[in-house]
Amino acid sequence: MFGIEFGTDHAAYPCLISGGCDTIAEIAHWEYVMTTLATIEELIEKRNPDHHVTIEPCAKWIRVMHNGEYIADTRKAVLLHETSHVPVYYFPKEDVRLDLMEPTDHVTQCPYKGNASYLALKVNGASDIENAVWSYTQPMRDCPDISNYIAFYWNKIDHWFEEDEEVYVHARDPHKRVDVIPSTRHVKVIVGGQTVADSTRPTVLFETGMPVRYYLPVTDVRMTLLEESDKVTRCPYKGASNYYSIKGVEDGQDLAWYYRYPTNEASKIANLI
Repeated sequence: MFGIEFGTDHAAYPCLISGGCDTIAEIAHWEYVMTTLATIEELIEKRNPDHHVTIEPCAKWIRVMHNGEYIADTRKAVLLHETSHVPVYYFPKEDVRLDLMEPTDHVTQCPYKGNASYLALKVNGASDIENAVWSYTQPMRDCPDISNYIAFYWNKIDHWFEEDEEVYVHARDPHKRVDVIPSTRHVKVIVGGQTVADSTRPTVLFETGMPVRYYLPVTDVRMTLLEESDKVTRCPYKGASNYYSIKGVEDGQDLAWYYRYPTNEASKIANLI
């Protein structure tokens, strides 16, 4: 069975994470880059009282590989949660290949965590990746103690593994859940005044913090109205998605998607649209 999911709101793409897939790096490490460093008092003045930073231990075996070399390998990572951010893995310094890294002059400031210092990464003779690694050696007093931990920009590194499974986009949140349930709801999709899909056998996907999604069998979709797109996105919870555009419709680009090889937890939506 094959299927596609439709939506007219581009903010509803399947791997939307606190602002969209195109801004993962900024989301994962929100900060102020300043030519003159602010004082602690000035940073605190920028705070939102509803913004929180917490950490929790991670029981998973986490490894980071770049240019064919493991640069971090730990069973003692912590997962940092921050309001409106995706989760970020922090690694104990003793489990990181610091011999492959050199400090840079780059410094950023966060009102909640403090000053971040950076390191460049060079592996197996490849060109340096500037400021790919950061740490808070003296975090804010009310921030969890991450002074002996190091973090990496996800999209600057080649591969990330939880146990022996590669993970994409960002660390998985253990408090997030994906449920996929067959249904007999009647789902009708109309775009540009024409019916693109009509089904009474959708598979419904419920994902924590996301809109409900209806994945439809290809036989309930007017495939002649669709054309393949080159767009591919990834979701850490569902996998890689491919897209279709709707022909002859203004703003019809990439309105439908499907997962050819979804993750195990989302396996029921394989090849549904």
